[in-house]
Amino acid sequence: MRLLYFADPMCSWCYGFGPELRKLLAARPDLELELVMGGLRPFNRDPMSDAFREMLASHWQHVAQASGLPLNPRALVIEGFVYDTEPACRAVVTARSIDPSRAFAYYTAVQAAFYRDALDVSREETLATLARDAGYDESLFAATLASEPARRVTRHDFETSQRLGVSGFPTIAVGYDANLYLVTSGYVTADVLQERLAEIDRRVNQAPGAA
Repeated sequence: MRLLYFADPMCSWCYGFGPELRKLLAARPDLELELVMGGLRPFNRDPMSDAFREMLASHWQHVAQASGLPLNPRALVIEGFVYDTEPACRAVVTARSIDPSRAFAYYTAVQAAFYRDALDVSREETLATLARDAGYDESLFAATLASEPARRVTRHDFETSQRLGVSGFPTIAVGYDANLYLVTSGYVTADVLQERLAEIDRRVNQAPGAA
């Protein structure tokens, strides 16, 4: 069974959702996770305004309360920081292309670097260093990250999310053959994910023509 995860490593609710998703994957080793980068704020070029910082701080407080995870307020005042999520998404796409088995762990490392450690994950140098720490060859990763094919595939991920009507993150869908079924659009617990997957499985298996 394919579990499609539409996300952005710089999405705060995706960060908060991480422990719940990991619980689900530990409980359901039969699920094959496919990461699709949605693009929360790609190609943004505007520095953060005070109003935007206040809005984010409010969101982050809700995420922290729901998930219990730390969200470092210093991430909101990184010098010269522009909230462009395309580089971080492209880095996950790069990780996926080089070694898919490490891609989710790398995605999680990028999240922690930003939300916990207040590192600027819009910088390619930071993203390459995180890749090295995750077991990737740093030089290969950096070269692939900067390449036009990586940019093209990342844009394709964004376009796929839009074509499928994904408008918020995290979004989880499960694939049976060529069909996709929505599991959640937004933060939920691992128990809710399990219940919804079980319900979808019942519906699919009870459908006319099901084996």
